[in-house]
Amino acid sequence: MIIGRIKEQHFLEQLWQSKKPEFMAIYGRRRCGKTFLVREYFSTKHDCCYFEVSGIKDDPTKTQLEIFTQSLAQVFYHNAPLQTPNNWRKAFAFLTTEIQKITAKKVVVFLDELPWLATQRSGLIQALDYYWNNHWYKITNLKIIVCGSAASWMLNHLINAKGGLYNRLTKTLLLKPFDLNTTKIFLQAKGCKWAAKQILDLYLVTGGVPFYLEQIQNSQSVAQNIQHLCFAENGILLQEFPRLFKSLFDNAEISRKIIRLIATKRYGMARDDLLRQLKITSGGWINDKIAELEAAGFIVSFLVYGKKKDIHYRVIDEYSTFYLRWIEPATYSGYKFSNNHWLNIMKTPAYLSWAGYSFETVCFKHFESIQHALGLGNIACTTANWSFKTKDDAKSGAQIDLLFDRADDAITLCEIKYLDHNQFKIDKDYAKNLINKIDIFKSETHTKKQIFLALITTFGLTANLYAEDLIQHIVTLEDLFMDEK
Repeated sequence: MIIGRIKEQHFLEQLWQSKKPEFMAIYGRRRCGKTFLVREYFSTKHDCCYFEVSGIKDDPTKTQLEIFTQSLAQVFYHNAPLQTPNNWRKAFAFLTTEIQKITAKKVVVFLDELPWLATQRSGLIQALDYYWNNHWYKITNLKIIVCGSAASWMLNHLINAKGGLYNRLTKTLLLKPFDLNTTKIFLQAKGCKWAAKQILDLYLVTGGVPFYLEQIQNSQSVAQNIQHLCFAENGILLQEFPRLFKSLFDNAEISRKIIRLIATKRYGMARDDLLRQLKITSGGWINDKIAELEAAGFIVSFLVYGKKKDIHYRVIDEYSTFYLRWIEPATYSGYKFSNNHWLNIMKTPAYLSWAGYSFETVCFKHFESIQHALGLGNIACTTANWSFKTKDDAKSGAQIDLLFDRADDAITLCEIKYLDHNQFKIDKDYAKNLINKIDIFKSETHTKKQIFLALITTFGLTANLYAEDLIQHIVTLEDLFMDEK
């Protein structure tokens, strides 16, 4: 059963109902369920001939062709033994012959993990180009779907290709991890009847990646599940980070170095600072590496409000930030995790500080839910963050976690606060800090727009005079669990 993915299922249904041949590419972060989505959606349709073949990383072309032939035999020849073709042109010729025989059904050809099928000098891309342009585009009941976790490869060789496949794709789909609401629905289907705060704490570790969520046990608490996944000897997330990068990127160590550097900055790292720390000047290869990380959903590039050319990068993959903060330093030092390691960490101020930063990232990714909760659903908005530091004293600056620059001549500044249990309370000193922050923002940005202040927090705001005077809107954690539209 497919859980959530409402927009994606609607997208696939459009492809299915189309009366013309379709050539679609699906890409996105590994472990997000791309294969599951396609297989579940199409393989069970009664009026569908479904053909699937999946690539295996680092296997030679000969082995990949053998796998293709086995799938061909299973779908079209009742598992009768077939001679394996020695190149992809011949393989696609056999497939085309069988496709052309089918007129009463629609045919879905799913080439999964295409980057692994298309080994170097395999000729697969050239063969795919030839058969689409010369044969498959004429077959009205044919739907070609290609998929890959190596997002940069998919972008460079298919989606943004400048060669023979240029502009041949009829549809593209980026599959992202679950949002908070879909994560809740997924966990409920597993029998986990948890409160929003408990789901958030798990989300700060797993980032809504379906494969990670599939490992959750409803008989254990969130803390116990995190301990088991991340700190047990055979925990699947204990060494997932290096394996994940190795499977997705060439020269994976460079990609890991980039994300480690960016992760050291809570509010993102400026491009110039990143290049300086890498000790390189701007060039094509580093641009490609950064683009790969962004396409795979590990980082996001953004502009700071009021600075049109100052590109910043921020890590938005929750598991990566968790691994870099809590797993990697301990494993590098040779520390042996105890059975209650994570439970002890969750009681420390260091954890609350880290959780606050990670909650800001979650809010950054759920800005549409926040926009709706603020009553701005029908107002065009641009999201950004903003910071200012004086040269003499960095502590006298100001930081805006998230802002909505609105088309109705107003700006909503958002203060984001993670609390473990209680409502947030604004005291005299904090009120003074907020007033100072707004004044600095107005002064440094020279904005003439009306300013509103919103608080985004886990359990809401304690009512007092300071809250009444300063806060115009309150967004709670529950608001981030908006139903998927």
